[in-house]
Amino acid sequence: MARILIVDDSPTEMYKFTSILEKHGHEVLKAENGADGVALARQEKPDAVLMDIVMPGLNGFQATRQLSKDEGTRSIPVIMITTKDQETDKVWGTRQGARDYLTKPVTEETLMKTLNAVLAG
Repeated sequence: MARILIVDDSPTEMYKFTSILEKHGHEVLKAENGADGVALARQEKPDAVLMDIVMPGLNGFQATRQLSKDEGTRSIPVIMITTKDQETDKVWGTRQGARDYLTKPVTEETLMKTLNAVLAG
């Protein structure tokens, strides 16, 4: 299936998302912060990125902006998955280049429906 990059500093969330994605046949790449996520996306060219926002160093907004402005990664869809649930956060995430925005906790059904939609274009 698809290669999905998870960028999240929470081991619990990383485990949860990895389990769901692998159960549905996807290959998972992992980064624990925004800077590593951007570097891995540039190197591996995943089919999609699941991006947390609140992380040390480069946050998810900054990392998403870098990916969406980079010629080599701008076509990779980013789905922000975060605890930040304010409408202004969602608008800002979209302005940074995110294709979708989900608020934690995310159900398996919601994650897969959203991921399949962005992978389909």
